[in-house]
Formats: sequence, structure tokens, C-alpha cells
Amino acid sequence: MLPESVTLSDKIQANVSKPSFFKSLSPGENWKSQSMRMIPEEFVRSTPGAFEHRVVCSVRWGNSWQLWLERDKNGLLMIEEDWNGFVDHNLLSPNDCLLFTHEDDMFLEVRIFKNNADEVMTSPLDVEPETETVHPNPPNFHQATTAASTSFSAVGGNTNGRVRQVTINNPERYLLNPASPFFVKTLTKKNDVLYMRQLVIQTYHLRFGAHNSPITYILPQGNKEEGLTKIYGGVPCFNGWTAVCRKYNLQTGDVVVCELERSGGIVTAVRLHFVNE
Repeated sequence: MLPESVTLSDKIQANVSKPSFFKSLSPGENWKSQSMRMIPEEFVRSTPGAFEHRVVCSVRWGNSWQLWLERDKNGLLMIEEDWNGFVDHNLLSPNDCLLFTHEDDMFLEVRIFKNNADEVMTSPLDVEPETETVHPNPPNFHQATTAASTSFSAVGGNTNGRVRQVTINNPERYLLNPASPFFVKTLTKKNDVLYMRQLVIQTYHLRFGAHNSPITYILPQGNKEEGLTKIYGGVPCFNGWTAVCRKYNLQTGDVVVCELERSGGIVTAVRLHFVNE
């Protein structure tokens, strides 16, 4: 642990009003040590019922990880496989510090700091983001697309040792309104919420409702599922996604074209088009 670790912890947590906890390495530890997987009991008591079976950890640049929880004689832990994946994906180094903040039931915002207290705000360079593709020529640029030349390759998760790859030719053909903003979503095992990536937001200059404002999923045959807009660490996402995945039996590697609908400039609905190619 850095000699100034206590001071650094105090500095980072000074302006945090929500329940939170801090992690940094002690001598002899590494980020995959069992102690790093522990959720402090004091934090658990301060958030009764919020963390029982799983937790979703989100970072500043919009990625999220679902980690299952288990209890042993020492308390509540994130299971080893899931935690190790989080460590590897974020390239945690010995001098890093993590601040976990309770945002909502099952949701933690994780802020990553270097030993000089500089916060990491972008994804590590050699970590590929989840596959999610936006229109190559968005309508607000008033550029036409050529259907014959537009294709996307979406790589799904690993299932039974195999990686599923789906090539989507001209995803625009799925859209009800060709001028709508959209992105192509490949399902992973983390399907608690539907995140809006910064690339999508910036490309279409999207605006969102307040935290807990309603959002509607419009499904095939006009069916609808209701959800809520959530804002975690400044990153918008929509809950209710789990119910959609369950109802339509969506699996890791399945591909969905997500067409966004706006009212008064605010995203109020996501029209889902299931890809079968």
C-alpha cells in the first residue's frame, strides 16, 4: 500500500455522500487476492437488501460487469471468476485505488484512481469494448447510406467454448423510420440493463430523461415492456432489459437492432428488431 494511502482514501471519498467503500492493495496482496473480493460488512449493513445475489459494477466510460455474490464465514464476496474478469478487463495495477459507490439496488459505480489521485476516465487501450455498432452515416449529417455496401460483423460471447459471430448486412433495413438513430447490440452475459454507449450518444447528440423517468421497449407485433431511465456516473441506461431478454429467450451472442425514438428531443422508447441471420 502506498505510504499516503489513508490520505489518498480520505481525499477521494471526501465529497461522496452515498454509501461507499475504498480498496487499495496491502503488502503481499494482488488484485485477485480473496480480500479484494470482499464487500465490507459495514457497507452491506448501510445498504440493507441492496446486494444479495449479484451486483452490476459500472465505470466512467460506460462499460459494466455483472458479478455474482456468495457468502462464506468471512462475509459477502464477489465470486472469483467474475471479479478476476473485472480486474483483467480494467488492467488494474498495484498502485491503483478503487472507490465503490452505491447507486441503486444491485448497482455500484466503480471509480478507478492512480496513485497520484488522477481518475481513469477512459477504457484501457488494449481492452476491446463490447460490440455495439452505430449507423456509419447518421441522419443528422444528412448523408445517404448505400444498402449494398453496409455490413457489420458482431461477435457474441463464448458459449460452450465457441465464439458466435454474426454478420449483419444493412441493419438499416430493420428500421421502421430510416431517419431514426440506432445501434446494433450483441448480447453478452451481462444483461441487467441496456447501456447507452458514449459513441452512440455523441454520434446522434442524444438527450435523456431524468433518473427514474419512464422508457418503453417496443417489441415485435407491437408488444411493449416498460422500464426506467437510470443515470449512473453520468452514463444513461435503461432497466427492464432483463425482462425483455427473458420473455423473448435472448441468449449470449444474439443480435438486436435498437432503434431509438424521441419525443421533444428526449429518448423515450427503444424499438427492438431481433436479427435472425
